[in-house]
Amino acid sequence: MSSPVVTVTLDATLREAVRSMLERRVGSVVVLDTGPISIVTRSDALWGTYQDGGSLADIAVTDVMSRDLVMTTEQTSITTALDTMKQHEVKKLPVRDGMELVGIITMTDIAEHHPEVVHEVRNRISRKGDWSD
Repeated sequence: MSSPVVTVTLDATLREAVRSMLERRVGSVVVLDTGPISIVTRSDALWGTYQDGGSLADIAVTDVMSRDLVMTTEQTSITTALDTMKQHEVKKLPVRDGMELVGIITMTDIAEHHPEVVHEVRNRISRKGDWSD
């Protein structure tokens, strides 16, 4: 799990989200309102820019963010986290403690820190190669 989570506010532009990702060298930002409500990934940013054809500064994160944020808890096992990722076709799971955002777990985190499940991670990625980043 990576912590702290890189976040942007609901009124952020795609330019602000991409800047945050580049500066922190991460593949996503969690969008906050009164709490975590969505996520914007590198793929979302590329797709949004391609579809809109405009400047990153003119595109709102709300135009490209996912609509249903899937989260997990610190107590969730790696196996359950992988099952959740597969079920919802995501590669990143924000982690909460109660309603507080405390981290994010990614497929890369799982592969790096739990080599015993690398084979399972590879299988899940290869079976669903178009999961969002």
